[in-house]
Amino acid sequence: MYMMKFDPILKQTLWGGDKINDYKHLNNSLTHIGESWEISGVPGHESVVANGPWKGTALPALIDRLGADLVGRDNYERFGTLFPLLVKFIDARLDLSIQVHPDDRLAHERHGCPGKNEMWYVIAAEPGAQLCAGLSHPISPEEYERRIADGSIEDVLCFHKLQAGDVFHIPAGRVHSIGAGAFIAEIQQTSDITYRIYDYNRRDDNGRLRELHTEWARDAIDYTVQADYRTHYTPHTNEPVELVSSPHFTTSLYDLTEDMHCDYSELDTFIIYICTKGAATLCDDAGGELAISQGETVLIPACTRSVHIRPDGHVCLLESWC
Repeated sequence: MYMMKFDPILKQTLWGGDKINDYKHLNNSLTHIGESWEISGVPGHESVVANGPWKGTALPALIDRLGADLVGRDNYERFGTLFPLLVKFIDARLDLSIQVHPDDRLAHERHGCPGKNEMWYVIAAEPGAQLCAGLSHPISPEEYERRIADGSIEDVLCFHKLQAGDVFHIPAGRVHSIGAGAFIAEIQQTSDITYRIYDYNRRDDNGRLRELHTEWARDAIDYTVQADYRTHYTPHTNEPVELVSSPHFTTSLYDLTEDMHCDYSELDTFIIYICTKGAATLCDDAGGELAISQGETVLIPACTRSVHIRPDGHVCLLESWC
C-alpha cells in the first residue's frame, strides 16, 4: 500500500481550451482539451495507476485486490469496486451548456447508477468569466418548459462573476453551467449522467443541434430559489479550511507555507489530494514519500494513518474524501 498517482484521462471537447497541457506540464499535441479526469471509476473511463508496484492497474481491479485497505470498509461495502468520487480539471474556452443532474433516487430509478452532486473550486478566471448556479426567479415546471421552447430560460438563471478561489457546491437538482474563461477543479460523485437543458442553439461540427433532455430535466430540477448560491469561507494559511461537507464528499483547502501533519487515524476512508498551485512532498506513516506538484492528484489509501505535507515554498492542496 502506498500513495498513488494516475494517468490523466484527457477529454477533447467543442468548448475545451488550451490551458490543461501547460497547467499539468503535459507533453502532447492535443488541442481543445476540456477536461482532465484525474481519478475516475466511471465505467469505460477508469483511471490507471501511474506509479509504483501497481503501475498499469485499472482502478476497479485495484479496489478488487486491495478492498477496504484502499477505500475504507464502508465505501467498499456500499460501492464495491466502483470508486465513489470523480476528480477533474475543467478548462472552458466557450460556455458549457446549461445542465442539471438527477439525485440518487432518480438516477437509480432511471439509469441504475448514482446521482451527481458536485463542487467547483475556481483555480483561475479570465476577466469577465462567470458561471451559472441556481435560479434567480421562482418558476414552475410548466414555465420551465415554456422558456426552453421560446429560448428565454437564461432570463431566470443566476449568473456569478468569478475570481480565483471561488467555491460553488452544486447539489443534484441545481441548474448550472460553467462559463467561458473559467478554469476549475471539480469533485463529484462517480456518475456521468447529465441532462442538457439549453445549449444556446449551437451546432456541432456536422451542423446539428445538440440533443436536449427537456422532459427528463423537468423532474430533476430543484425549483427552490436561494438568496446566495456561493459557498463562503474564510481563507487561512497553514491550517485546513473546510469548503464543503455533504453526505457525498467532504473537501478542505490547505494553503501552506509551512509543514502540516494530517492525522487520519479517526477516518476509515481514502484521501485525495489535488494540487492547484506549487509543489510539496507527501510523507506517510509507513515511511513512503511522494512528490506532488501543480496539476497532479494523489490517492492516499484508507489504511494510511497520517500524512506529513512538506511544502516546497508555497503549495495549495484540495483534500477530499467520502
